[in-house]
Amino acid sequence: MRHYLVTVVHGDSGAPGISGKSQLLFALVFSTRYLDLFTMFISIYNTVMKVIFLLCAYVTVYLIYMKFRKTYDSENDTFRLEFLLVPVIGLSFLENYNFTPLEILWTFSIYLESVAILPQLFMISKTGEAESITTHYLFFLGLYRLLYLANWIWRYHTENFYDQIAVVSGVVQTIFYFDFFYLYITKVLRGKKLSLPMPV
Repeated sequence: MRHYLVTVVHGDSGAPGISGKSQLLFALVFSTRYLDLFTMFISIYNTVMKVIFLLCAYVTVYLIYMKFRKTYDSENDTFRLEFLLVPVIGLSFLENYNFTPLEILWTFSIYLESVAILPQLFMISKTGEAESITTHYLFFLGLYRLLYLANWIWRYHTENFYDQIAVVSGVVQTIFYFDFFYLYITKVLRGKKLSLPMPV
């Protein structure tokens, strides 16, 4: 999904409708999650994929805030990030598997990923509509999270493996997408532009 968004933002249309704040949060998610690049080697594939995720996240942020800043809708991307960061930081210290810096940062990344999409959803609700390409991106991002939950269920039944922090955070994130899924299926797939009632 990160590769897809980089391609979209780098296209002719620039970054209209894309929340730079959500992309900043995703860059922070991957930065804190993949610190084990410096402490642990699993495989070449694992290392390469982590580096690609990091590069795509930061290239996206660069494109939005620098190269295509004229098309970036900063007036509607106004979600207060401290409303997410403060509770997520606090929860990371309270609920983790091991009270070490790397483990706390990994836990922080899991919690933050579950709410990182909120600035994007807030931006859509504020403008009342979303560009077609933005809705496709959000739908597949939500689908990715839904399939991720299916993976956890599969691993529990086949390996008896259960990661409570990851599963609960994934469920929370998927819940945020439910209304969007409904609108996507009933409007976008029928050729209509996704529009939402303007907040009062």
